[in-house]
Amino acid sequence: MQITHHVEELQRQLVAAGAAGDAAAQGQAERLVTALEPAARLAILEALSEAAGEITRELAPGSVDVRLRGREVQFAVTRPASDEGPGGVPSTTPTPPDEPDDGSTSRTTLRLSETLKARAEAAAAAEGISLNTWLVRAVSLALEPRPAVRESRGTSFTGWVR
Repeated sequence: MQITHHVEELQRQLVAAGAAGDAAAQGQAERLVTALEPAARLAILEALSEAAGEITRELAPGSVDVRLRGREVQFAVTRPASDEGPGGVPSTTPTPPDEPDDGSTSRTTLRLSETLKARAEAAAAAEGISLNTWLVRAVSLALEPRPAVRESRGTSFTGWVR
């Protein structure tokens, strides 16, 4: 997505607003146009990132990521994995539960060893998703209730029961 034409439109509108004033106001508007370009680009990028976050919450476990390539924005859409594995066999990988979402997100600092971070990044890249999306999925799946596991030792059973 090219945001340059949106930034240029904002610049044109600022110059037009300055034209309504005297020569000093026009000069001030022309100087502000150049100074506001980086701020306008950042504001547009932040709005697109927020929109992608809202869309991702609706698509879960799919995702939409915003990527900046040079001065332009790209969207990376990851569709949810099919419930069927190879050959039409249902997948055994659980999907995150549909939890009520209040629409808000929070930021958390997570400290990982370099090795673990590299492995997580590789796993995310293999799925074609961002590290953040991969971590959100991993946490969701880790919180999924698990079936009881039974180990047989003679006539007794041990394992988890919920």
